[in-house]
Amino acid sequence: MALYEHVFLARQDVSAQQVDALVEQYKGVIEANGGKVGRIENWGLKSLTYRINKNRKAHYALMDIDAPAAAVHEMERQMRINEDILRYMTIAVEKHEEGPSAMMQKRDRDDRPRGDRPGFGDRDRGPRPDRGPREDRGPREGGFERRPREDRA
Repeated sequence: MALYEHVFLARQDVSAQQVDALVEQYKGVIEANGGKVGRIENWGLKSLTYRINKNRKAHYALMDIDAPAAAVHEMERQMRINEDILRYMTIAVEKHEEGPSAMMQKRDRDDRPRGDRPGFGDRDRGPRPDRGPREDRGPREGGFERRPREDRA
C-alpha cells in the first residue's frame, strides 16, 4: 500500500464538530477499502488567500493515509460530491512525518532572530561613493544634455 498526505478545506460556515464528522466519514471510507488513517490534524479556521465559492475562510484538516490507490480515489470521489468541501489535495509521500506538522508547530515572533542578517536592520550606512550630485556623475548616456525647458526659462 502507498503512503499519502491528504489535506482538505471545508466551508467556513460548518462547525468544528461537522469538520470532525467529515474526517470520520472519510476515515471510514479509507478503512472500508482496506486502508488505514494515521495522524489526523485539524488546523482550524484559517483565512484563504483568495475567495473560493464566496468563502473567505475555510476549515483545514490533514490526514496521513496508508491505503491502496482505489481507496483514495473513492474518498476523493465522495469529496467532489460533498458541497461542504471546497478543495482537497492528496500527495504520495515516501514516509509520514513524525510529530506535529509545520502548521501545528507553534512559532512565536520572539523566537525569530533580530538583526542577525547582514544588510537588514538599523545601522549607519555612511556615505555611498556611487551616489552624489548629478554633476559628479558626468553626462547622461546617449549624448543627451539636460537643458531647461524654454517655456519655463
